[in-house]
Amino acid sequence: MSILQDLQERNLIQQFTDEAGLHSLLEEKPVHLYCGFDPTADSLHIGHLLPVLLLRRFQLSGHHPIALVGGATGLIGDPSGKKQERTLNETATVQEWSDSIRDQLSRFLDFDGVNNPAKVVNNYDWIGKMDVVSFLRDVGKNFGLNYMLAKDSVKSRIDQGISFTEFSYMILQSLDFFTLYEREDCQLQIGGSDQWGNITAGLELIRRSHGDVKAFGLTVPLVTKADGTKFGKTEGGAIWLDADKTSPYEFYQFWLNTDDRDVQKYLNTFTFLSKTERDDLATATEEEPHLRKAQRVLAEELTELVHGKEALEQAQKISEALFSGEIRNLTADEIEMGFKDVPSFALEADASKDLVEVLVAAGISPSKRQAREDIGNGAVYVNGERQQKLGYTLTDTDKIEGRFTIVRRGKKKYFVLRYTA
Repeated sequence: MSILQDLQERNLIQQFTDEAGLHSLLEEKPVHLYCGFDPTADSLHIGHLLPVLLLRRFQLSGHHPIALVGGATGLIGDPSGKKQERTLNETATVQEWSDSIRDQLSRFLDFDGVNNPAKVVNNYDWIGKMDVVSFLRDVGKNFGLNYMLAKDSVKSRIDQGISFTEFSYMILQSLDFFTLYEREDCQLQIGGSDQWGNITAGLELIRRSHGDVKAFGLTVPLVTKADGTKFGKTEGGAIWLDADKTSPYEFYQFWLNTDDRDVQKYLNTFTFLSKTERDDLATATEEEPHLRKAQRVLAEELTELVHGKEALEQAQKISEALFSGEIRNLTADEIEMGFKDVPSFALEADASKDLVEVLVAAGISPSKRQAREDIGNGAVYVNGERQQKLGYTLTDTDKIEGRFTIVRRGKKKYFVLRYTA
């Protein structure tokens, strides 16, 4: 199966400029292709994951991926898909974010391969050196106003208003494709479907400058959820690829909680599993949905891919401990990760505390009378172990690495006691 056939089977292609021509080119020789990532934060998020993995798929098929970090375009702001003007960031901030994103991309692409190593470039290297007269004469003259106004990224913003800064973004991204075409023999740009206008503008600049050439554009669909909510967003915010912003455990749980209606689509688009493996998981979802086998495989594949095998095993360990209630099997760092969003209460580390008093002070039980009833009824657990002894005092043995005690009231209400010096 060719790379395009594989992408089509996985429903990974939204649009391309010339299917027959691109198919012929990819069969003819290894092709240089690129995708751009603007540093709008200090980390990529899972909304970027699909195009990143598309670069990886092309590299595994023998082609030469180029990951472009938008050190210059990140200073301008892409109006695509935005209802209002972006906030402009300082140059030093964007440069710092660019370096961070560059490092993240190395997890997914092989930059040291012998035959087809990937490459990272930063468009500040050419755009940052260009003076305004050269930009207007050499690049801007190739774009008619009517042509630019017809693009969805601009047309959708006309009523709300769009600055000349964001209006010019399309031309800057076109210059990226043009520059990589000349310097790297890059003949294909890929991106999300919201980038179609920018991609075709780049092809127009290449055509106007070089005539009839072999250059192509391809987009992937924007990822959606069956329930209508935005993909990649939770109550806690975006799902980041940086472990310090979204822990591997949170990342694992995000995929584990995938809706049955979405799991097959995500297996097709985000994993590298074969069609047979994906079909088997589809059958398992249909016949035994309660086992959530497809979700587990999805979570395992993506967590290992993004964070590595050790982080996956840690996420699985935390998940199992929470499911079984065996909290004492966790380290303090794993507690910190797994109970990040659980209500917490600070206690002095050197003091022994009566459990009833702690339950009331921490707001776990509303009163001492209720706290005693909860303990007597077996509704209170300390580090996963039921505690029914009235007058029980929390001591050092209840402190996990001297930092935490986990209290559970009922089946699911967890609380973290944090010890302070």
